[in-house]
Amino acid sequence: MVRLSRCACSILSLTVLAVSHTAAGETVHVQTPSTSLVLEANKGEELKFVYYGTRLGAEEIPGIVAAGIPDAKAYAAYGKYPDDETSLWVVHSDGNMTSRLVVRDVVTDSAGGSFVTKVMTSDDVYPFDVDVCYRTYPDSEVFETWTEITNREKGEVLLTRYDSAYLPVHMGNVWVSHMAGTWANESRIVEEPLLPGVMRIRNKDGVRNSQTSRAEVMLSLDGPPHERHGATIGAALCYSGNYVMDIETHTGRYHHFRAGINPDNSSYRLKPGERFVTPPVAMTFSLEGKGGVSRNFHRWGRKHILRHGDSPRKVLLNSWEGVYFDIDEPKMVAMMKDAAALGGELFVMDDGWFGGKYQRNDDSKALGDWVTDRRKLPHGLNALADSARVASVGFGLWLEPEMADISSEIYEKHPDWVLKASRRDIVAGRGGSQVVLDFSNPKVRDYAVDVVDRILKENPGIEYIKWDSNSGIYMHGSQHLPKERQSHLYIDWHKGFEEVLKRVRERHPDIVMQACGGGGGRVNWGVLRYFDEFWTSDNTDPLQRIYMQWGTSYFYPAIAMGAHISASPNHQTRRSTPIKFRADVAMSGRLGIELQPKEMTEEERNVCRQAIADYKSVRGTIQFGDLYRLVSPYDRLGVASLMYVSPQKDDAVVFWYRTEPFAGQILPMVKLDGLDRERMYTVTELNRIDDTPMPFEGKSYSGAFLMDNGLDIPYRHDVPDDRKSEYSSRVLHLQSR
Repeated sequence: MVRLSRCACSILSLTVLAVSHTAAGETVHVQTPSTSLVLEANKGEELKFVYYGTRLGAEEIPGIVAAGIPDAKAYAAYGKYPDDETSLWVVHSDGNMTSRLVVRDVVTDSAGGSFVTKVMTSDDVYPFDVDVCYRTYPDSEVFETWTEITNREKGEVLLTRYDSAYLPVHMGNVWVSHMAGTWANESRIVEEPLLPGVMRIRNKDGVRNSQTSRAEVMLSLDGPPHERHGATIGAALCYSGNYVMDIETHTGRYHHFRAGINPDNSSYRLKPGERFVTPPVAMTFSLEGKGGVSRNFHRWGRKHILRHGDSPRKVLLNSWEGVYFDIDEPKMVAMMKDAAALGGELFVMDDGWFGGKYQRNDDSKALGDWVTDRRKLPHGLNALADSARVASVGFGLWLEPEMADISSEIYEKHPDWVLKASRRDIVAGRGGSQVVLDFSNPKVRDYAVDVVDRILKENPGIEYIKWDSNSGIYMHGSQHLPKERQSHLYIDWHKGFEEVLKRVRERHPDIVMQACGGGGGRVNWGVLRYFDEFWTSDNTDPLQRIYMQWGTSYFYPAIAMGAHISASPNHQTRRSTPIKFRADVAMSGRLGIELQPKEMTEEERNVCRQAIADYKSVRGTIQFGDLYRLVSPYDRLGVASLMYVSPQKDDAVVFWYRTEPFAGQILPMVKLDGLDRERMYTVTELNRIDDTPMPFEGKSYSGAFLMDNGLDIPYRHDVPDDRKSEYSSRVLHLQSR
């Protein structure tokens, strides 16, 4: 064990780690400002989990087990009891499939403002090591845990399961909140009790991993989940590839939570001396229910993970739903000017701008041929960037560096660069032509980096990239990996993907990048180290977005959540909604526009212009404030409401949406949250369309009144009959004095 100086021990015991000796042996105490994780790490014995919850004092730890909290294995390998589910399955170099990991040391180190604790374990027979790692930050309630597996045997070992994390959760009335969905209907909340059996959440797309299910869960320990109270654990696997989360419940003392890379068809061979590092799982604990878990994740993510997490995000206009592939220079210049007239700060040209031999007029050709189509853009990208500057907006571009079309010059030149099973025909994706480039191949990685690098160097006016990914792996096979390494494909592809992102960021650290995966397929903390935001869903319908953005907010902050005002009728659902409703829903995330401004009515332009101006006035509170979800749309009460509160609690923005219009309906009073009970707050409506203000407009109320009683928000807008709609929404700005 690394011994710490008296000064270092003092600092770590306050924020990160304490290693002490008790009658039971050696105790590892991993701490955040408000929580404690306690492990027993006795040398020569298996690592044991003792406690995770509210922060403990050092004097409390020796009595934890005696208080009725039994210990459990903290990271067990398959071996002694084969019927138990375990976190690590290994076939040793001699064919032995059993392992037993025992502690040999505990070390800690600091780097980059965080502290890393490693409990170093080894097999008690074989020279095979597994370090169980924990990272904490002095200012964060979230810790990260992962494993580092090293083969010191003389031959190869085979990993057949290799979880990042295991957490026993004391048996009880435990509920799990997780997300499910599909394209255009991502991040729908599911809440259910943990019952006997194994609950499994998994993804096997190969490239994108958050479109159908999500690698995040909340565990409510005191019964059905609640927003404002109840002991709750949140866990998120920070990984871009296939994953699995299992929660096993049987007759023992614990529910068993495991999370990591999905091992299906992904057994991994380690050569002698080779190390395998699993992706981290981020965890937090709160007594403030789901809301407390969300706020912990948002603060951690903005400060420690999200690229440029402390920089305000611009309001952008994306060309996709406005013109789709029908791109030409005059249209782009006109859209830039229209974006600026509405108050937009950035224009992003989406798919359709490139192509040489093959022209990109639909989604079946030219992908991978990243040359400007001079038939559409005769003066090139630099000229467009210059036009954007003249219009006083930034310029952004759509790219999909991971993919190609069969009908492309890059495929004709390098057919061996795409994923393909030997002796089988290619199975193509989007457009019947799209294929995935093999990022396990270093030549392909170099190509992808060079594509992005070349475009940005040749066109220095580009400040934003929408990085898309519109296909999964439809046929398992690499033309680069040898036959005995084909099962490495899913993992090595994502190692390669991360390498590409790292190299792009080394060359272009300031470029703003959005992670898009055919909509919401890239919403995960694993990629957000390299991206500034994500595209939440290809579905921009505001009513459905209320539900999807609600679920996304469980683990992700508004600053990263792309939310756009789009046309009506909506292009995905064909639902018609008023411009105010569309704007108010989009304002609760990173506001953008996704339509052709020339097709807007004058009323729509005026409302949109006002919404953007109002958004800019409260952008700091929305993008950097603490989220409080007030009334869930999933409760079917006819209304949904949420709010953001500034860290100083002197400013707040409340969003209120009517979701189910019925005649004679009585909607609930909305009690606010997160305010300072002693402060007085003046209420102002933003983006107001009513002819007369609401009764409480301009009035002041104490934080205590607003949280204990709430406001009776009018659910009909005071507008002429020809402007009335079944949809209504409100955005309230609260300022303290």
